[in-house]
Amino acid sequence: MRTGTNVVGSAALLIGLSLATSASTSLAQQGGKSPLKVFVLAGQSNMEGQGVVDLDHPQYYNGGKGTLKQVMEDPAKSERFAHLKDAEGNWVARDDVWVRFKIAGGLKKGPLTIGFTGYPDRHHIGPELQFGHVVGDALDAQVLLIKTAWGGKSLFTDFRPPSSGGQTGPYYEKMLEEVREALENLADDFPSWDGRGYEIAGFVWFQGWNDMYDAEARAEYEQNLVNLIRDVRKVWGRPDLPVVIGELGNGGPEADSNMLAIRQAQAAAAARPEFEGTVTFVKTTAFARPREQSPNVGHGHHWFGNAESYFLIGDAMGQAMNKLLSAGRGQ
Repeated sequence: MRTGTNVVGSAALLIGLSLATSASTSLAQQGGKSPLKVFVLAGQSNMEGQGVVDLDHPQYYNGGKGTLKQVMEDPAKSERFAHLKDAEGNWVARDDVWVRFKIAGGLKKGPLTIGFTGYPDRHHIGPELQFGHVVGDALDAQVLLIKTAWGGKSLFTDFRPPSSGGQTGPYYEKMLEEVREALENLADDFPSWDGRGYEIAGFVWFQGWNDMYDAEARAEYEQNLVNLIRDVRKVWGRPDLPVVIGELGNGGPEADSNMLAIRQAQAAAAARPEFEGTVTFVKTTAFARPREQSPNVGHGHHWFGNAESYFLIGDAMGQAMNKLLSAGRGQ
């Protein structure tokens, strides 16, 4: 189900930040069916979002190659991206899918559109953009995406789940705290919420870069990821919570042994018999684009900032989540 309107200048789109914008939305009441479906999107900088929307400096952004603006102007690809803008060329903001993301400069919250990344402006996207469209189209309910992502964080230390032993990771605890905070403030943050309940409907994990540089972290990654899934399920009271694991696919199919080890660990965690039908691994290597066709030619760790990559990652994650949700409903 897709709903959305576009009016310029909605102050409700981003709270706590002063951003120039050419797109916004009215918070029109909609008939979304209860309960509100909540998805937690967690990870490090690539979950924060590094896909460039429209920056085109010839030196720093490769003249705009690989930006969202550029790919939408490509006749061979424009149809797939057409839902992101309205007939007047404004960025669509969905009033049935919302995003909440705390960043260093404040709190971003509001209808799904571009700009829900770790930057204080609206020149980037992450996987949340197309993930929200795909899930929102499939669900006859209001949807909230809670992003809990921080750059440069490992699963081995920063997100370390309690059942892995040792010191629980501070960002594991911070993730849970931000989810609690978001759920406690639903009525204030999202006035269009019908107030008739919510459920944590899914968890998306997109991380791995930092762990691949430490031998012990690589060796533990599979078990730590299994423990993470078990622990958040316990905290949120959802023993069969649908979980999507996004592959560390930076650079495409070719990768060194360290990156391959993380990819294999991610796939192996999802393949555990205990997770059958409730956890899925999404390959992402096919979504990598060459540096020469991307805005940030020196940022291989960030998919070279290619917006098409982040769009396709979000699309694949959303499709995978929908399959898990359908299986859970017995469809």
